[in-house]
Amino acid sequence: MSGYGQAHAEQRGNRGTQDGDRHKGTALMPPPLPDGFDLAFENLYRLAYRVAYRILGDQGDAEDVAQETLARAVVRWPRLKDRPEGWVTRVASNLAIDRYRRRRRPAAPMTGPVGLVDPHLGERGDLVVALRRLPRRQREAVVLRYLGDLSEAQVALEMGCSVGAVKSHGARGLTALRRHLSVAGGMDGNDVWAS
Repeated sequence: MSGYGQAHAEQRGNRGTQDGDRHKGTALMPPPLPDGFDLAFENLYRLAYRVAYRILGDQGDAEDVAQETLARAVVRWPRLKDRPEGWVTRVASNLAIDRYRRRRRPAAPMTGPVGLVDPHLGERGDLVVALRRLPRRQREAVVLRYLGDLSEAQVALEMGCSVGAVKSHGARGLTALRRHLSVAGGMDGNDVWAS
């Protein structure tokens, strides 16, 4: 035991020496990753990053959101391992929206050649506001389908509803987004279409 540890143990009346000896000579290692998580990590990270970047428009913030999303996913992996994509998309979008909303300071002004400046920087704020105004099921359908790039069948599975319901929620959500973004951006509403 080091000099500090010895003095500290004596000061406490040797109450903690056994705890200190218990880990003596053993390296504290993190628990192993759950089965299959390491194989799915790369694709899930890319998915979480893509969703977060589409909302935030900032590489560093999108990386932070992707890391937080996967840190939450590893804890829940036994329940998620069969189909984690929808859960990861949903959590990444919620974290990105929360991060955008909580920004205390505006992003630093972008400088550099015109081609490097994000031409959609102002529109991202309008998108976040519009997404937050959507009813939950419409927001889920839009985020999973168009930000997460999941198929309608995958979205239906994640939302626990039929493909027809996904189409309905998605169409209503896109209509509401068009309406909100046309008012916010002064457009006629025809410029906002799903790709």
